[in-house]
Amino acid sequence: MSGSLGDMGNLLAQAQKMQRAMAEAKEALEAEQVQGVTGGGAVSVTLTGSGQLLSVSISPEAYGGGRDGLEELVLLAMQDGLAKSNKLREKRMGEVTGGLNLPGLM
Repeated sequence: MSGSLGDMGNLLAQAQKMQRAMAEAKEALEAEQVQGVTGGGAVSVTLTGSGQLLSVSISPEAYGGGRDGLEELVLLAMQDGLAKSNKLREKRMGEVTGGLNLPGLM
């Protein structure tokens, strides 16, 4: 029986260690930034690694396509930035979990 209690304590310690590592990874993602760019740099967006939008930059050339063209460029830049943010988040969380897919952690 005492072996089982020792194993349980070890599992609990490992779970607490992983929980701390996950919290640290989430904090690091908040500090990391990615950029989504489209139109040869006509529109760029900056997001945190957790997907929070920080800024949007639109060059004068981007206005040449009219409202519809500009909206499309902003949309594409956001999609690019979110894809990069998601990829970074998956990488950082994978480093913590050893590649295990643990739903609900992020």
